[in-house]
Amino acid sequence: MERIRAVLYAPPVARAGYLYATAVGLTLGALFSTGRIRRVDGLFVCAGMPSWAFRRGGTCIGGVYLTDTNDAPRVLRHEAVHRTQWQQYGMMFPLLYALAGQNPLTNHFEIEAGLRDGNYLKD
Repeated sequence: MERIRAVLYAPPVARAGYLYATAVGLTLGALFSTGRIRRVDGLFVCAGMPSWAFRRGGTCIGGVYLTDTNDAPRVLRHEAVHRTQWQQYGMMFPLLYALAGQNPLTNHFEIEAGLRDGNYLKD
């Protein structure tokens, strides 16, 4: 099991997964975004997405954030951490995220990204 994990998390494999996910995210953004696609601190932001394209306020796929209008600076700071998580884990990230649980208050990936910045906690 450790050998499999070492291969799946190896930087070249994780990078390939991250780049693939980013390509998928950009394709979705290019096809369905009604807003301007812009780059903020290395994160592609596709606003004006239809609500079926993301959960809650938006979703990060690789280095792409898909949302309707939820793109305040603090939210983008939160999503930039998810981008880093994608870079670290590649295509394993969605599985690891799911295993961490759907409750953002106990999901360590959301906690690491910042619950306040992600609008999970009120000021």
